[in-house]
Amino acid sequence: MTDPTMHAWQVHRPGPISTRPLARATVPVPVPGSDELLVAVRACGVCRTDLHVAEGELAVHRAEVIPGHEVVGEVVQIGAGVQMQFAVGDRVGIAWLRHTCGVCVYCLRGQENLCPESRYTGWDADGGYAEFATVPAAFALRLPPGYADGELAPLLCAGIIGYRSLLRAELPPGGRLGIYGFGGSAHLTAQVAMAGGAEVHVMTRGEDARELALALGAASAQGASDPPPVPLDSAILFAPVGDLVLPALEALDRGGTLAIAGIHLSDIPTLNYQRHLFQERQLRSVTSNTRTDAQAFLDFAARHHLEVTSPRYPLDRADEALSDLSAGRISGAAVLII
Repeated sequence: MTDPTMHAWQVHRPGPISTRPLARATVPVPVPGSDELLVAVRACGVCRTDLHVAEGELAVHRAEVIPGHEVVGEVVQIGAGVQMQFAVGDRVGIAWLRHTCGVCVYCLRGQENLCPESRYTGWDADGGYAEFATVPAAFALRLPPGYADGELAPLLCAGIIGYRSLLRAELPPGGRLGIYGFGGSAHLTAQVAMAGGAEVHVMTRGEDARELALALGAASAQGASDPPPVPLDSAILFAPVGDLVLPALEALDRGGTLAIAGIHLSDIPTLNYQRHLFQERQLRSVTSNTRTDAQAFLDFAARHHLEVTSPRYPLDRADEALSDLSAGRISGAAVLII
């Protein structure tokens, strides 16, 4: 008997999306390890990190990797050594973070996102641009009710990373938050901030994105490098554009914080200390997330229903979805429906 196979997309030759780095493939259905779940993929978000993996901006960690790390699916097989309570048929999420050592100084002090042994779905291990995927049971996420599969998928990275970015930005209660770039993560983060009483101002290049921001309740929306109408207490940079760091810092009020949400950023131009950092303004990075972050955000999403703008693509158009993301043609967070 031959092993079962599945349809998938692999990063065949990393390079600009115009060179078609993804290739369709028929590959064996993965076999879960003793501590893993096998999941039938129902939806997978299309994240800018997938684009960085496909284009080679993130170094190759696994040749011919299947990208995708915002996976919603159904458990179809449980490894013999799984100690957690999962059953066949459970709906679970597979996110970016899939392994940490648990014993290093970072893990022990609650900063597992900084673990030197951390590994990631769709980069170190095959992800969700496929019909099936595996996940270590300890990193599988329980999902909130009240959302369709395609709505849940973007929550698993765009939502979680946005939530951590908001924590890193140290927004004071009722404060003014600036958001630079308004794609999948930003449109969810804005809703979290506004639910907490924040006044949100959006700077982004796309007219459709500005319209979406205003429709969701943003106080203003303007061009990507335009100054907001008021000084900002905090800001988050979602666009992977280093040139935007300077206007974002300059827009901060005294003591304000800018958090950079992406895993990749183009080079930052030379800072002027007086204009950009003086008066105790801060510049902070965001590195992945912890499982505690993930659970806190998903608990929030269960209590506050988020409006998820998610253009849908079938699995066989995954390359088109990434191309549209690269070109700025997507408002919200694109999702592959399997």
